Amino acid sequence: MTTTTGLDFSPAPGAAPLPRMVAAQAGAEIRAMLRNGEQLLLTMVIPLLLLTGFSLAPLVDVGEGARVDFVAPGVLALAVMSTAFTGQAIATGFERRYGVLKRLGATPLSRGGLMLAKTLAVLAVELVQVALIAGVAFALGWRPAGSPLLALPLILLGTAAFSGLGLLMAGTLRAEATLAGANLVYLVLLGCGGIVFPLSAFPDSAEPVLGLLPISALAGGLRSVLSDGAGTPLAAAAILAVWAAVSLVLASRTFRWE
Repeated sequence: MTTTTGLDFSPAPGAAPLPRMVAAQAGAEIRAMLRNGEQLLLTMVIPLLLLTGFSLAPLVDVGEGARVDFVAPGVLALAVMSTAFTGQAIATGFERRYGVLKRLGATPLSRGGLMLAKTLAVLAVELVQVALIAGVAFALGWRPAGSPLLALPLILLGTAAFSGLGLLMAGTLRAEATLAGANLVYLVLLGCGGIVFPLSAFPDSAEPVLGLLPISALAGGLRSVLSDGAGTPLAAAAILAVWAAVSLVLASRTFRWE
């Protein structure tokens, strides 16, 4: 006669480990971004149209060298901003309005965990953006002079900076104000952030101020590495690091779930 060990069916409540919660939330964020037509227009279609149009047509004087050598790094910076800042700010703002964040606030996922999940989702989408933009730029004749690996720290710092700014806006303003503000900032930085127009085209008094913007630091840094073949620009990296630190700290302290 054999005996069977009894099975314990008593409940064992408790939160999942933080990495698992963050991974699950990041997966949900990625699926939501890729299914949203407006997000795809902002993050994929507009950067590719700007890259093609400003590379082929003599719309702006970029000095010596091929136009695509100047435009491609700037469009890469724009892609980071459109995903990490504009798209994320608008999506998160309306998640607050519709009560999605309120429900997430009732789960064990912390504010820091939510921000980390959103940042990981942004990085995943940026991988797709970089692949598409680089592919089109190569087809237009772009040949980077420097190592793309040296551009990686700048992209990560830029992502952190813009993600912090987007979450700061979405976590403190009403959804309608976030929508208007994020689109306005996007247009302003597109015009004066050194993306398709060099900062030298602006008055001498404004150029140093514009150079302190995160989009200018990212675009200029990527251009220095990829077009000029320089090492990682410490000044641009420092500007992005300051923006990232300040915006992420403020976002984590002021973010409201409702």
